[in-house]
Amino acid sequence: MQLYPNLILDALKTVRYPGSGKNIVDGQMVEDDIRIDGNKVSFSLIFDKPTDPFMKSLVKSAEAAIHNLISHDVEVDINVKTRQVAPPKIEKPLPGVKHIVGVSSGKGGVGKSTIAANLAVALAREGYKVGLLDADIFGPSVPKMFGVEDAELYMHNVDGRDLIIPIEKYGVKVLSIGFLVDRNAPVLWRGAMASNALKQLINDADWGDLDYFLIDMPPGTSDIHLTLVQTLPITGVVIVSTPQEVALADARKGIAMFTGDKVNVPILGMVENMAWFTPEKHPDERYYIFGNGGAVKVAQEMGVPLLAQIPVVGTICDSGDAGHPIALEDTITGQAFMHLAHEVIDAVQHREATLPPTTKVELKHK
Repeated sequence: MQLYPNLILDALKTVRYPGSGKNIVDGQMVEDDIRIDGNKVSFSLIFDKPTDPFMKSLVKSAEAAIHNLISHDVEVDINVKTRQVAPPKIEKPLPGVKHIVGVSSGKGGVGKSTIAANLAVALAREGYKVGLLDADIFGPSVPKMFGVEDAELYMHNVDGRDLIIPIEKYGVKVLSIGFLVDRNAPVLWRGAMASNALKQLINDADWGDLDYFLIDMPPGTSDIHLTLVQTLPITGVVIVSTPQEVALADARKGIAMFTGDKVNVPILGMVENMAWFTPEKHPDERYYIFGNGGAVKVAQEMGVPLLAQIPVVGTICDSGDAGHPIALEDTITGQAFMHLAHEVIDAVQHREATLPPTTKVELKHK
């Protein structure tokens, strides 16, 4: 009997793939490589994955179809291949953002959100494009610090996607879970719900092009921190502490978490908040009411830079409560935050200098 490709294909059309119900020819499972040498026939069957449960039975069915419909004398050699499926394209989160900086603390009550808010404003005052994400799901305070507690969020369409429009004030784009929940009621969410909410504020918002994207992280160590470092390519983290020993002990744990194998995020440096008390009318006086230089010692001990020491002045609390960050003012504390901004810029540039040339981003003082 004379064998030819169409005769083989006609026989194979009687074989159906159980997964789809289509015959293997119309289902494009027979590769266009049929070879005939006398009474020998060879060809390839293509499967989507190497673990296809119907693979063995389909090979036997294809061989049986040729023997039953053409001739038992035909020698059949079937090669099995796996279809080369391109991996799904994963879009880079925050594609327009140059640097992502986390602001974290080992415990609550050390003024982490105050540092994050004022650092964002100070960077904006220097002419940089800045975004601030309030990731403190269970205690969002950034809306109050910016005086936008009653702001309503809107969405607009960007390239076919409906994206949240961040609230913009003092030159900073701000988003917080506080905009979406009752500010007088506690947020009773499990970890997965909180993580999903954060991912939405990151990925489903129109952050646009930013030089710095700051994240006010929750205090302590939790799965929220893991979500953030797994979702975003964080440039580095700023650790906030007071000079008190109880705060410093937790700061050490925070540094250990970020530098550990599971997280592995660089520490840009430490900020000692409430470093001393200075009366407004006596700027040269210092009263170390929470201890003297504790964060300085920890920074040296842990091998991380001390970025700034922020003094306690009565107006810093009043400014935060009034929605007017103290970094907007040319005061002792305002100048301290401008100094912090410069130190963070330098720390980020130092971090970028250690990366391979293809990943470096040039960002100069403006």
